[in-house]
Amino acid sequence: MSASAVFVLDLKGKVLICRNYKGDVDMAEIDNFLPLLMTQEEEGLTSPIMSHGNVHFLWIKHSNLYLVATTNKNSNASLVYAFLYKVVEVFTEYFTELEEESIQDNFVVVYELLDELMDFGFPQTTDSKILQEYITQEGTKLEVAKTKVPTTVTNAVSWRSEGIKYKKNEVFIDVIESINLLVNANGSVMSSDIVGTVKLKTMLSGMPELRLGLNDRALFALTGRDKGKTVTMEDVKFHQCVRLSRFESDRTISFIPPDGESELMSYRINTHVKPLIWIESVIEKFSHSRVEIMVKAKGQFKKQSVANNVEVRVPVPSDADSPKFKTSTGHAKYVPEKNLAVWTIKSFPGGKEFLMRASFGLPSVENDEMEGKPPITVNFEIPYFTVSGIQVRYMKIIEKSGYQALPWVRYITQSGDYQLRSNF
Repeated sequence: MSASAVFVLDLKGKVLICRNYKGDVDMAEIDNFLPLLMTQEEEGLTSPIMSHGNVHFLWIKHSNLYLVATTNKNSNASLVYAFLYKVVEVFTEYFTELEEESIQDNFVVVYELLDELMDFGFPQTTDSKILQEYITQEGTKLEVAKTKVPTTVTNAVSWRSEGIKYKKNEVFIDVIESINLLVNANGSVMSSDIVGTVKLKTMLSGMPELRLGLNDRALFALTGRDKGKTVTMEDVKFHQCVRLSRFESDRTISFIPPDGESELMSYRINTHVKPLIWIESVIEKFSHSRVEIMVKAKGQFKKQSVANNVEVRVPVPSDADSPKFKTSTGHAKYVPEKNLAVWTIKSFPGGKEFLMRASFGLPSVENDEMEGKPPITVNFEIPYFTVSGIQVRYMKIIEKSGYQALPWVRYITQSGDYQLRSNF
């Protein structure tokens, strides 16, 4: 079972718009939502699911809005939350920013979307590209032809329209991996994993079928091949276009792609990751009058690779002032509102080392308040490189007209939650 009704509220709990799908929950029950939430916040026990009598509230907060689904059944909570986040995604596609003002300015469109997104409490058409074919933001004259529902909605392939044509048939594949890493003050890696996504930009005519081959260890084991490097993917999630039964039986990723940009799949690789950018830091305090910080950054990846837009964020005491910086490359600046020194390096080749020295004045009266020790965080992007070694082995494009199409592949490694604790 799914939701009985969906509400969009402002921060004061006022209903901006709502849609009653099943009629089995009194719509006035929503008046209990904000008092329940405030009580929980006062007690420090905020929960994503709250109950009043036999009515359950499943809610998320986005910008200055609450999106709330109500139900009096033992509903599938993960389905309801997936739907609420999809509503945010669709509204953002339509209105660029989802906030109170955009709901009020587009009241009619929002109501039409709520009508199409869910039917009798079950998610229905949630693809924004398909919805945009027949729910438009412009006022249109009533024409007989316009009242016809696009065949895409009733198709087996609801994510792709028929009759798409391109002069040049191409598909662009982006394999993007984010590294999550936590290093303690002694230099030991406490936790690390890789979160990857495969994104497509499809510019193909007709209804092509695509087959994607990766160096997946499970696939190589099934086929009896054991050549070259393979990867073990966990928590694999696919776009709805992928034939799951085919993947489960022989690990083939087979699908009819959506037109334009889409995320085909995501995965996680739970492995020990060597820090790609290593940070060493030393801090010296001089009789409560000034503090000096030295940070050394080293690129621990292949020499032929280059990290772009590297940003090293170093925490500094909240009462610091009079910043002075000296860097061997790039530039550094003080961000007082965040108590950070930010060192930016536009291009960081593998195997290189760079230094940054910072000096700050401190007030003569020492701050008695104990401050925490935030970690140093690093942001970066390394093109043409994947830390896991995942590879696109092939992309086959089959279409009944038999046209030739070009697949293009790009690999990117970037920082996710990349933290190195220091002795500051």
